[in-house]
Amino acid sequence: MESLADTLWDVVICGTGLQQSLLALALSRSDKKVLHIDPNDFYGGAEAAFSLQEVESWVEKVETGKEGLFEAASVKKLGGDTGLSFPRAYSLALAPQLIHARSTLLSQLVSSRAYRQVEFLAVGSFSIFKPSPDSSQKPTLVRIPSTREDVFSTTAISAKAKRGLMKFLKFVLDYDSTPQTDTWQPHADAPLTEFLLKEFKMDQELQTYIITLTLSLNGKINTRDGLAVIHRHLSSMGMYGPGFAALYPKWGGLSEIAQVSCRAGAVGGAVYMLGTGVKTMNDKDDPIVIELSSGDTIKTRKVVRANESATDRFGINRLVAVVGSSLKSLFESTVEGAPKPAVAIVAFPAGSLSTATGEASTSPVYLSVHSSDTGECPANQSVLYFTTGSEHASQDLLQQALDSFLATLSGDTVPQCLYKLQYKQLQSSAHSQANRSVFDFAPPASALAFDDSILQSVQDAWKMVLGDEAVEEEYLTFADREGAMDDDESV
Repeated sequence: MESLADTLWDVVICGTGLQQSLLALALSRSDKKVLHIDPNDFYGGAEAAFSLQEVESWVEKVETGKEGLFEAASVKKLGGDTGLSFPRAYSLALAPQLIHARSTLLSQLVSSRAYRQVEFLAVGSFSIFKPSPDSSQKPTLVRIPSTREDVFSTTAISAKAKRGLMKFLKFVLDYDSTPQTDTWQPHADAPLTEFLLKEFKMDQELQTYIITLTLSLNGKINTRDGLAVIHRHLSSMGMYGPGFAALYPKWGGLSEIAQVSCRAGAVGGAVYMLGTGVKTMNDKDDPIVIELSSGDTIKTRKVVRANESATDRFGINRLVAVVGSSLKSLFESTVEGAPKPAVAIVAFPAGSLSTATGEASTSPVYLSVHSSDTGECPANQSVLYFTTGSEHASQDLLQQALDSFLATLSGDTVPQCLYKLQYKQLQSSAHSQANRSVFDFAPPASALAFDDSILQSVQDAWKMVLGDEAVEEEYLTFADREGAMDDDESV
């Protein structure tokens, strides 16, 4: 085998985030010479999933400024190690995202045969937190009706509101056809809440239900984008089984898809080097000359990398908590024949929480509750992922959301919080860009649901690498590899 320096690489892929890893999957049958490196000693980049020990190492990197998209990270074990299992019993995702059943990502995983190496779990109910008007009573969680059956069976809304909600759900299913387009396009850039009030006479409570389904981090999504997201949710319902519209990959979400994609790349002949980054690069030369942090100097025709620099200091704030309860009431199937869900979504609408100084929240807080079936924690525990786009007193709000959520649970004893990880994920307005031989992916989005728009950048990078050899009809469309199951599992 040729040494690194003696090989003229067709492409060097820098980083193992989801986009770079999907590119490795796309090139896995191309017979190209691929070197895939990552300065980290873990897969997944900004979408990684960590054991508790790995979390502590990552927090130290954030504190030293070595994780460009993250800041203000801290970790706390409440009560020491009491109640916690061994560190590798956990796989905490940095950026958990649900994947709607109609997502192109799922179609590509199927056509590339990579889906066989990923176990997908059902995302169950979407609920809204309702504070109690009386301090002597507990706050509650109200399930959002998002199907015809849900609307008819719910007792949370009036008969008049049910008719309005049914009218809207029917409208959304065909929102991109006439005459529906004539109704909403004049309001395309206006807030969705204004459109719901004007055209469907929805009160604030029903508006909150609809906005929650969009998973908008600021609650101010416009009509065009809001209708598209809700249509995706409704049209995804029942695609892979009754009772759910979205899925979540077991063992850490998108990180698992990244690792599966890299394994496919390795089976296809790619060389992998974790803990190795780019020290210097001269892209004026042809081929490009790169000095690696390992001390090796290599030559390559193309380079694909990710821009992981934040262009803005604002971002989203996250709190990850491990609690000592299975929270089984949140993971019950509500439709006959539906699989047991492993993820539940809870929204804390703007105004439903208050800071320590009594200020009401101005942005929603979202909670993704993961059972032990996700493989992210041991049995009889759960992982809570809180996210808010609020910049003001955000960590205080997230703690209030945690306390308020635990207060909704039935029983005399509130589940104990065993572990907390807090951090800020910074935003970037950078877009993917390319020149003759270098392709830069945009930083990953911080949305709560996977955004298919990033997939086009992966295909564009694939075209750059293959050049005239690229056949679009063959993109991520592979036949079964002989002995593929054995090969993939051995990598």
